[in-house]
Amino acid sequence: MWYRLLTVNTSVISCQSLTKEYLSTRKEPGLLGTLRSFVSPHRVTVRAVQDFNLEVGTGEIVGLLGPNGAGKTTLIKMLTGIVAPSHGIARVLGYEPFRRPKDFRRRISLVMGQKTQLWLDIPAYDSFQLLQRYYEVPEDQFTRRVHSLGEMLGVRHLFHTHIRRLSLGERMKMELMACLLHNPDLCILDEPTIGLDVVAQKHIRDFFKAYQRENKTTIILTSHYMADIEALCPRIVLVLGGRKRFDGTIGDFERVLGREKFVSMSFGEPVDRTHPLWEGLNPQWGEEGTSVELQIEEGALRERSIAILSTFPVVDYSTEKLPIERVLKTLLANPHLLPG
Repeated sequence: MWYRLLTVNTSVISCQSLTKEYLSTRKEPGLLGTLRSFVSPHRVTVRAVQDFNLEVGTGEIVGLLGPNGAGKTTLIKMLTGIVAPSHGIARVLGYEPFRRPKDFRRRISLVMGQKTQLWLDIPAYDSFQLLQRYYEVPEDQFTRRVHSLGEMLGVRHLFHTHIRRLSLGERMKMELMACLLHNPDLCILDEPTIGLDVVAQKHIRDFFKAYQRENKTTIILTSHYMADIEALCPRIVLVLGGRKRFDGTIGDFERVLGREKFVSMSFGEPVDRTHPLWEGLNPQWGEEGTSVELQIEEGALRERSIAILSTFPVVDYSTEKLPIERVLKTLLANPHLLPG
C-alpha cells in the first residue's frame, strides 16, 4: 500500500510542532488598490496553527476552547486529514491523517454543527443505509447499532421521515447517529449543539455521557456553550492565536485566575458603589446599585463577606466557584494572565 501504518503509540492523537500556514493576498482599498493587486499582488503568510503539541489518550474527552479565528477548525481539519500540515507531525490512531487511508477513515468520525452529512430529501434510514455501504458495516452490526442508537436518542419513530421535515434538534440527533454507525475509535464534535434550545442541548450532552461511558470512545469537543464543556470534558485545551495556551483539567482552568469565589448579592436599597469595601473585588453592578457580583479570594471570603453583610442591607447572598465561562471571558480579554 502507498500509505503506511506508523509505529504503535498508546496515544490516539499525537502532535509535535504542528503548524499550518496559508498564503493570503492583501489589497489596498479603492479601484487603484484593486488594479495593483492584479499586477503585483501583496502576499503574506498567515499561520492558522503554530507549533502545536498535543497528546490525547484512549477514552479521553477533551474540550477544545478558543474564540472564532483561534485555529480550532484548522486543527480539526489537520487531525481528520482534510488539510495537510505545513510543518510538524500529526499522528492519529497511528496514521498520518492527510494521507486519508481507508482504514483510518473507518475509525474516525466528524460532526460539524453547521454542516450536514445526511441527504435532506430522503428519510433518515435511507441515509443510514448509504453510510452502511460506505463504511462497509456488516448487516447484523448495522441493524443492532441503528436500533440501539435510535433508542438512546429517542428518534426511532422518525427513521422514515425525510430529513428536511425534522426539527433542528431531531436532525442533529440523526447526524450523531450517522457519525457513530461505524463505531469509530475517535469522534470529533465541532459545535454539535449550536442553534439548539437548552432542552435539546441537554439531551445531546446526556447522550454522549452515556455513549462514552459504554464505548470508551475518544472524543474531541469544541463548543461555545460552556455547559457542554463543563458537563462532558474533564480536560480542556485552550487555543489562542493558533497556539496552545492551556492544557489541563477543568479544575485547574477555573483556578488560573486564582482561588476565587464568585459571590452575588442583592440589597434592599441602592448602596454606595464607591465604598472602600468593594476595592479589589472586581464588582459588576446591576441596575441602580441594588445588586452586585464579586470575585473574592477563597481565603478572604469569610472576612470580606461579614464586613459587607454588616455594612449594607443585604437581602440575598449566594456564592459559587468562579464559573468557567467567566474565567474564559476574562482570559480572552487578558491573555497575558495565562501561564507561560
